[in-house]
Amino acid sequence: MPEGPEIRRAADKVAAAIKDKTAKEVFFGLEHLKSFEKLLSGKKIWAVETHGKAMLTRFSNGLNIYSHNQLYGIWHTGAAYEFPDNSRQLRLAIHNDTHSALLYSASDIAVLKDDELASHPFLQKVGPDVLSQEITPEQIIERLLHPKYHRRQLGGILTDQSFLAGLGNYLRCEILFVTGLLPKVTSQQCSPEKLQQLAEAILKLSQQSYKTSGITNDHQRAKQLMNKGASFEDARFYVFRKAGKPCYHCGTSIEKITANGQGLYFCPNCQSFPG
Repeated sequence: MPEGPEIRRAADKVAAAIKDKTAKEVFFGLEHLKSFEKLLSGKKIWAVETHGKAMLTRFSNGLNIYSHNQLYGIWHTGAAYEFPDNSRQLRLAIHNDTHSALLYSASDIAVLKDDELASHPFLQKVGPDVLSQEITPEQIIERLLHPKYHRRQLGGILTDQSFLAGLGNYLRCEILFVTGLLPKVTSQQCSPEKLQQLAEAILKLSQQSYKTSGITNDHQRAKQLMNKGASFEDARFYVFRKAGKPCYHCGTSIEKITANGQGLYFCPNCQSFPG
C-alpha cells in the first residue's frame, strides 16, 4: 500500500494539474457518486491536501472529494482528456482546459461537505500527518508517552494511523532499524534520549522518502549502489525486503518475521534494544 510520502508526491502532481483552476468536467466511475458530477463540474479547486494516506480535493462550493488509494489505486496526470493505455478501471476524472487528473482502481472515494469532514470514519480518527511542517519531535514524544500508546509495541503503533498518519510498513521497518529498536519494544521502555532519537527518525525518514521518491537508505550509499548497477528497489532501503542479505552496518543477515500479515524486517544485531 502506498504510504504517506507516495500519496504526498501524487498530491503534488494532482495539485500542479488542477489546483486554482476550474474543473470543466468531473467524472465518477462509481455509480453512487454520479449525482455529484454536475455539482462539481464548473467549480474551482482551491486545494489538494493529504491526511496521511488519504487525499482531499477541495472545491469552491464547499464540497470535497475524499479518496484513499488503498492497495491498488493510482493517480495519473497529463494533458486534458489524454488517457493512459491501461486496463485499470477509471474511478475519478477531473478535467480542465489544459490538464486531467485521473484516479484508477481506487474504490474508497466519497464526496463530503466541509462540515462532514470531521465525522468521516477515517478522518475523524487519523493522527497528525507525519509530513506536516508543523509537527515537531516533542509532539511525537508526547504521543509516544500517551496512555493510549506507551505500553504497546512500537512495531504495532508505527503503522496505526491514529498515532501518526502516513506511516506504513516500509517506514516502520526503516525507522526501527535506524534507531536500533526491536519491534517488540514499547515507548515506556525507552530512555528520553532514545525517544528523542526515535521521534527525529520518524520525521527525517518520512521527509527523506518524500523528497527522494522513496529512498530511506543513506542517500549517498543508495546513489553509489545504483551507479554500480543496482536497481532502485535494491538500493532504496536499509532492511525492508532484504531478508537474508547482510546488514549495511554490521554484516549480520537481515531477518524477517510476520506481524499482522505483513513482513517485518530487522537486523538482530543492530536492533538489540532492549537487550
